[in-house]
Amino acid sequence: MTGGPLTGLIRAASGKRVVCVGDVMLDRFVYGSVTRISPEAPVPIMRRAREAAMPGGAGNVARNLSSLGMSASLLGVVGDDAEGRELAELLGNIEGIEADLIAMRGRSTTLKTRFVAGGQQLLRVDAEDTATIDPASEAELIASIADEAANAAVIILSDYAKGAVTDGVIAAALKAGAENGVPVIADPKGRDFARYGAVDLLKPNASELAIALGLPVESDQEIETALTAAQSVLPAKSVVVTRAAKGMSFAEEGDAPQHHSGQAREVYDVSGAGDTSIAALALGLAGGASLSDAVSLAIAASGIAVGKAGTATVSAAELETALLMGLRNGGVSYLSLDAAKAQVEAWRDTGLTVGFTNGCFDILHPGHLRVLEEAKSRCGRLVVGLNSDASVSRLKGPSRPVNNADSRARVLSGLTAVDAVVVFEEDTPLNLIEALQPDLLVKGGDYSIDTIVGADIVQARGGSVHIVPLVDGQSTTAAIERAQTK
Repeated sequence: MTGGPLTGLIRAASGKRVVCVGDVMLDRFVYGSVTRISPEAPVPIMRRAREAAMPGGAGNVARNLSSLGMSASLLGVVGDDAEGRELAELLGNIEGIEADLIAMRGRSTTLKTRFVAGGQQLLRVDAEDTATIDPASEAELIASIADEAANAAVIILSDYAKGAVTDGVIAAALKAGAENGVPVIADPKGRDFARYGAVDLLKPNASELAIALGLPVESDQEIETALTAAQSVLPAKSVVVTRAAKGMSFAEEGDAPQHHSGQAREVYDVSGAGDTSIAALALGLAGGASLSDAVSLAIAASGIAVGKAGTATVSAAELETALLMGLRNGGVSYLSLDAAKAQVEAWRDTGLTVGFTNGCFDILHPGHLRVLEEAKSRCGRLVVGLNSDASVSRLKGPSRPVNNADSRARVLSGLTAVDAVVVFEEDTPLNLIEALQPDLLVKGGDYSIDTIVGADIVQARGGSVHIVPLVDGQSTTAAIERAQTK
């Protein structure tokens, strides 16, 4: 399925409730800088700058469900301690999450502390209690599952092997799913995948599947063999295997295994990418997607997540943008203004500079290419503002454009120098520049800085403006005139 129909699934799932049951934890990040090695031992000395905390584990799954436009009912067990109270407070401040956390006496809340310098994790320290939750907490969790499933579109079992996802909890989720006609997804841990029963979808990663089955999983053929074996020995109705940069492979009941490849990504941090992928799978199922389309959504979402720092979430706007930007043949090849703003913010979050240029680009010629290529050489990502058909007609006359906006956008989107295209209706890109706030503004032609629209906006925020000289004899008007004289 192409990006357009896939984005329809995002809208179809909007507002639907997902019950997320599992191991909830607190993720703490300590950020700083390293400039020297300790004289006491060959270890870096990190100067602490700041701290940040966020929900992890099943809590991060719920965060992703919320950011993707759904509502999450989060059910889990924490300790009766400061970390548990901090976690409850954090979750209470996130719109779209209703958290029912059971505070179990004598238990400590799982806390993962990561020390980060220069964008790299130096160390992770875990404080956790992995014992099975007590019978009273289990009974309360089971009762909550039954209550919440009545209004749910999907149930997720998020198992991090910290003791909350017991056999009784699994059975309760399966029963609630069957009684309410709700699919159940399990993110498994351990060697015994059969304990998750007849879940609708089991989502291990490749290494987890290898351990559970005792089979190699490096190549597509090995994955197919492992999935076929899983189908023969596990009661799960379908199995989806996440394979990092290789994408995902999956097998449905009675069908041969299939593969969906991933896209090359700049990986900043893999923390929480699995949580993002299972949330996106739930989004797909909630929106009525086939398993194949749900997997496509999950690949796109997890690809965004690994480009962010920390246990990051992915928004519905970011996912829709990524799907639209993935189109290079057919469909819509340009972004809405809102989608472009979300993408620019995401690029900036990863430290990328954003460049901008604009034009009609009616008949693409070497002069255009020179501007685009030079612009891209000066920034991390390049956004092209494209005049709409009506705008071109007002500027160039009633016989223009030669090619409509869809055609011009598709051609631009296929160029390696161009990272995003936004069509604007006005005669100038002033509103677009104000909205996107680029770090670099590039124009081709006989301009001075004070005559370039938006130059003052870019310079006011510390950005730069660059003018690319014209290529002699290269213009759309000249190309049309030459064609008419032949």
